[in-house]
Amino acid sequence: MTVSATADTRPFAPFEWLLAVRYLGARRKEGFISVIAGFSFIGILLGVATLIIVMAVMNGFHKEVFSRFLGLDGHVVVIRMDNPTYLFNDHESYAKRLEAVPGVKQAIPLVEGQVIASTPAFAHGSKVRGLTEEGMKLLPQIAKGIKAGGIEGFDSSEGIAIGIGMVRLLNVNVGDSLTLISPRGARTPWGTVPRIKAYKIVAIFEVGIYDIDRSLIFMPLAESQRFFDKGEAVDVLEVLVDDHEHVEKTVKAMEDTGLPALRFVTWKQRNASIFSVLQVERIMMFIIVSIIVLVAAFNIISGLIMLVKDKGREIGILRTMGATQGAIMRVFLITGASIGVGGTLTGLLVAILFSWKIDAIRQFVANVTGINIFDPQFYQLMQLPADIEWQTTSVIVLMSLILSILATLYPSWRASRLDPVEALRYE
Repeated sequence: MTVSATADTRPFAPFEWLLAVRYLGARRKEGFISVIAGFSFIGILLGVATLIIVMAVMNGFHKEVFSRFLGLDGHVVVIRMDNPTYLFNDHESYAKRLEAVPGVKQAIPLVEGQVIASTPAFAHGSKVRGLTEEGMKLLPQIAKGIKAGGIEGFDSSEGIAIGIGMVRLLNVNVGDSLTLISPRGARTPWGTVPRIKAYKIVAIFEVGIYDIDRSLIFMPLAESQRFFDKGEAVDVLEVLVDDHEHVEKTVKAMEDTGLPALRFVTWKQRNASIFSVLQVERIMMFIIVSIIVLVAAFNIISGLIMLVKDKGREIGILRTMGATQGAIMRVFLITGASIGVGGTLTGLLVAILFSWKIDAIRQFVANVTGINIFDPQFYQLMQLPADIEWQTTSVIVLMSLILSILATLYPSWRASRLDPVEALRYE
């Protein structure tokens, strides 16, 4: 009767937790098993931390790139298709009709052209964008990225704004003159004569994208029309919308206005290749790095199986004292799950701290090794970004916890099925 009463203990009783904690501790006899448990803990920790950090970097890179592009360009580029030169000769009327569409904030006229920017010592191929002062202030990456000078009175200044990368490349500064050469100049009986004009630098901006900072020049809209011989026309209209994530709805509304022969290109379509590459990279990196967590879970299985084998005598004694099969199973379930849960939560903490200081860590490693780990010429960003997305992080943590618990089921079940007579026969 006493045995029966003892066996009827409630699940996860204090003695089960006490045994589980004792089995996690290292003693001389089963020191090797504790080493395996330690490596399993470190494996789960590193797997979870690595997976969260990798996804944070991928997510940060994705957000940083697109936020900078969105802050530099309109959400929708409107191209006129019924004109042989694709120019908007009456862009003001088109802009007013587009701005009347619900969801549209502004339609910005834009002139674009290729030039060679030169000084007495250097020359560099560049892209000119002709914008009004109002249009520049509507683009946050430009309005907030002015590092020297200013764009107040930009329309009447006949000056230009250049990126900080071009400043370093051509060794110029605010107040200096920069000569722009357009190969599409005036036509003469002797051929096309390049158009050449010197402009004063009135502002220096920094977008944070390597190629843009060293190759983009902003010019007042009226001056760009004269320089590229556009008359009163502009090349395109760039439309800013209220909800750029659902820009397709606004495009549909603009198409329904009945304006003839217009082509609408959204920011998603312009950056489709980059978006697709980043999505594929995120999925593949998630799958590949998840293998680390899976391997660590298998380490938990092997460690628990060895622990069960080593604790056969103790299990037999516990069974004869009245411990049920469920109690034995829960003891080893707690032992294995403690490794997984502890490793997962520690890995989460390590990932948060690492992501918080990731660029400082990157600079430290680069200084120690002498290797440029994050080359801005290739990645188009000046700093290594990391942004922890809590939805993805929750999935990673949940996946690790589930794998850790599943890894304990078979060894725990095997321990609970151990026959106490067989376990004690040779003791």
